[in-house]
Amino acid sequence: MGKAVIIACDFSSREELFGFLDKLGEYKPFLKVGMELYYKEGPEMVRELKRRGYKIFLDLKLHDIPNTVYKAMRNLGSLGVDMTNVHASGGIKMMSEAKRGLLEGSKGEAPILIAVTQLTSTDADMLKNELLIGETLENTVRTYALNAKKAGLDGVVCSPLEAPIIKELDLVSVTPGIRLAGDSKDDQKRISTPALAKELGSTYIVVGRSITGAEDVKAAYLRCKKEFED
Repeated sequence: MGKAVIIACDFSSREELFGFLDKLGEYKPFLKVGMELYYKEGPEMVRELKRRGYKIFLDLKLHDIPNTVYKAMRNLGSLGVDMTNVHASGGIKMMSEAKRGLLEGSKGEAPILIAVTQLTSTDADMLKNELLIGETLENTVRTYALNAKKAGLDGVVCSPLEAPIIKELDLVSVTPGIRLAGDSKDDQKRISTPALAKELGSTYIVVGRSITGAEDVKAAYLRCKKEFED
């Protein structure tokens, strides 16, 4: 599976999104559509992006009882997205039902299904004192990834710093928290550059503000591609 840069399209409307895409000109990057945009514009916008030739990672992080997630994934599968996700903390049964729903709903090849291990805004202090998880971040990510593998998922979302663990498990790693050198960390805790993510073994990187907030978005996108994919 080839490496790819995914652009996090954290916009508030389709007008903002398509205005951004116009700046990329002829390039048709892999796009991440998250909760903010999907809950505003709905599934028709996803269908429009697919018609225009974009690959889509639909980032809704489903987490509910297994039957509800199964039914939701069956609906999402019909959109023709290329990747989607659940929270690994929902457990093996929930994840396996997500996979079943996605397979049933997909008209062609099923999307890549991944599980969120721990958000990149989580650090060791939060894990221990707020989430009451006594294990290290590394052990938690490894266990959640193993559960995802048992459930038949393709991979996980994790920090680039944990990508070597995921590579050992022969799973796809999708790593947010990517910043070009010199950019602000914003609300992320466990971050890296595209070059470091490549070195650590990430399969996909998710880049948001370093591209979407750049003065020259095309140049920023091509810089990320060069650092990570070449």
